[in-house]
Amino acid sequence: MEKKKNISMAVIKRLPKYQRYLRELLDKDVDRISSKELSEKIGFTASQIRQDLNCFGDFGQQGYGYNVEDLYKEICNILGLTKKYNTIIIGAGNIGQAIANYTNFQKINFDLVGIFDTNPKLYGLKINDIEINDIDFLGEFIKDKNVDIAIICVPSRCAQEICDIVVKNGIKGVWNFAPVDLLIPKGVIVENVHLSDSLLTLSCLMNGST
Repeated sequence: MEKKKNISMAVIKRLPKYQRYLRELLDKDVDRISSKELSEKIGFTASQIRQDLNCFGDFGQQGYGYNVEDLYKEICNILGLTKKYNTIIIGAGNIGQAIANYTNFQKINFDLVGIFDTNPKLYGLKINDIEINDIDFLGEFIKDKNVDIAIICVPSRCAQEICDIVVKNGIKGVWNFAPVDLLIPKGVIVENVHLSDSLLTLSCLMNGST
């Protein structure tokens, strides 16, 4: 399906949830599902589901619903999961190690090819068979391995410097776990993950602010 232009970020943010639930349905050998049934499982209204999917083309048939396998494949295609992304982690502290140990990334074509840090005591150690390297070799490694995505897990004081290095060496996607919003040039995509923001949202909801 050809994606329409000007898709809202809210719709894009919901796509991974569709992908995850459809994968679960496939694992349970479910062949087809209506928007109402999908609504009951995923938590969005049936109308919202139809509107979201219509942003990307004509899915489903009235009276039949959605073919689960076809819809799953189309959403994977929209999410860019039909190709492999060479990925590196910069910062082998607690967050970096936790991400390196998360094995599901490879199942969706995010292939971890390198880990970097500034601590000499970590050089040569391995996480999931990936060796931790000296950050001085970062630029050369990115070019040699055709790295697509950098996962930044360093302190805020040095995050922008690291971001500048990876962008200079051709990285087009940055997943940022440093507690700072990074400045990036046009043509580079950054997804900031501020863990405290999510926790504060939880706190707000628990205190009846809705």
